[in-house]
Amino acid sequence: MTGTRQPLDPQATAELAAKTLWATDRAAQGLGIEILSVGPGTATLAMTVGEDMVNGHDTAHGGFIFALADTAFAYACNSHGNVTVAAQCAITFIRPGKRGGRLIAEAQEISHAGRSGIYDVRISAAGQVIAEFRGHSRTIGGSFLPTDHPPETGRGGA
Repeated sequence: MTGTRQPLDPQATAELAAKTLWATDRAAQGLGIEILSVGPGTATLAMTVGEDMVNGHDTAHGGFIFALADTAFAYACNSHGNVTVAAQCAITFIRPGKRGGRLIAEAQEISHAGRSGIYDVRISAAGQVIAEFRGHSRTIGGSFLPTDHPPETGRGGA
């Protein structure tokens, strides 16, 4: 068909979704978060614990660990190209993050049915798990991808 683009494959959709989100994600940029990889329903992000991210115990403030996990969750649940937000999130802190430590957040889609999804995010530092996060997502409608790049098919329906 002339003038109509075919939907992108799932990996291309995930990459374009991440690029599109990143363009205006001032929070992640301001925290120094890096996107290491994305895929359909997955995202791996990293952040270094800066001097201004430690608490009174001289360990990574839990809010910054949560922010990294929540950002990885956002990139994973939006990887299908449809506008998706958090409905509920919880985090369990296992070990402290350290000043100057590099935190890695690996998000994985556990379930995606209709407009609801469940995602787990494991946050690690120096090969040790420091926190586990679970997020429940809700697709609220429409694609945020550029109009000449429709999202993959089969996701985000009612």
